[in-house]
Parts: sequence; structure tokens; C-alpha cells
Amino acid sequence: MKISKLNIVYDSKSLVDISFSVNKSLALVGQSGSGKSLTLKALLGMLPREMNYDLEHNADFILEAGKSLSFVPQNPFTALSPLTKIKKQFFVDELEVHKLFEQVDLDVALLDRFPPELSGGQLQRVVIAMALSNKPKLILLDEPTTALDPQTRVLILDLLRDLQKEYGFKILFVTHDMNSASSLCEEICVIKNGKVVESGEMTQVLKNPQEKYTKILIEASFANRKFRQ
Repeated sequence: MKISKLNIVYDSKSLVDISFSVNKSLALVGQSGSGKSLTLKALLGMLPREMNYDLEHNADFILEAGKSLSFVPQNPFTALSPLTKIKKQFFVDELEVHKLFEQVDLDVALLDRFPPELSGGQLQRVVIAMALSNKPKLILLDEPTTALDPQTRVLILDLLRDLQKEYGFKILFVTHDMNSASSLCEEICVIKNGKVVESGEMTQVLKNPQEKYTKILIEASFANRKFRQ
């Protein structure tokens, strides 16, 4: 999928003006206020009414949530209705839900529980199962591991990587964390003040960043880990 132009405007001011391609897995990385969340909302059609945007894209599917596009939000605790049993929050039949739970390594007994009875990691797996239910060609990930502990974060990223191999969907991973991005994505697009400042293959950008902003993001994410020789 290629986004040939995305321009988001508020009060005659351009907030985002970028282009990028999602070949297999792309990380859109930037600090808070960089424009990555606005980009995600534009792709989902969720921007506030006062924001105008132009979106030109080339894809072999409809860029519309609920069809061939799925979304995994940052916080699984707020993604589900706390007063509704898990099984009542799926829009596919029971047999399909059981298959999805098996795919994300969840016990089907959890379907009869309410969201507050599950852990953060379990809830995120439920949300991932929901994202898979419409057989997406692209999954948008909005920092889906931020609310999780480090061990569970690794397990969720491993799960997403395995599911992508099996289902063949593309991934757009919006995050500020280079560490998580590098473990899931093959390519990276660094965004600052609504503009792309650096992009390319993940390994090359990590080994040889060209922009100071990129170096700051890398150092912040890998402060206690050596990754360059």
C-alpha cells in the first residue's frame, strides 16, 4: 500500500504532510506531537470535523476500518465494554471466535468473562483476535504494547509477527519506541512536526541514522542495550 499524499490541515495550518509505503511491515516512529497519531486517525477516518485532510493512496483493498482494514489500539482496557462478556463483543459466529482464540493462544473459557476479569496481556490478545476476525489486509497498530509489562510486551510482539506470517496481512506500527518497532517491522519512517525526516530499511536506519532527531529516538529506546558495533 502506498500513501502518495496525506495532508492534514487545521485553521489553514498544515499539521501533517507526508507520503510513505507499507510493503510488508512499516514502523511510523516519532515523539509525542510529531503527527503519527493524526496520521493513524486519518487512515481510520476518525479525525475531528474541524480538521480537513487530503488522502491519496494506491492499494488493492478498501482503506476503511471493518472491511479489509483492522485496528489494534494502545490501551486494551478501554477498547472493550467492561459490562459486556467477551463473547458478546465479537461479530462472528461462536465457532470462528473459538478458532481466533486458539490463534492468539487464549482459553475459550475466557469468553464468558468480563474484560475487567482479564489481565492486560489477555485483553490485548482479545483485541488482536477481533482485529483478525474480518480477515484484514492491513492492521494498524497504535502502540499496542505501551500499557503492558516488558515480558508481556515481548510475547505480544512475537504473537503479531507469527500471525502475520500465517495470515499475510501488512502492518503499520505507530510508536515512539524504536526497540519495539525494530522487533516487528522491516522498514521505518521517522516523522517530526508532521514531516518525514528519515526512512528506509530498519536495520540500516538503526545502524547508521542520518538525522539527529532519529539518533535521539534510538538512544532513548536503546539506552540500556547495545545494538551497534
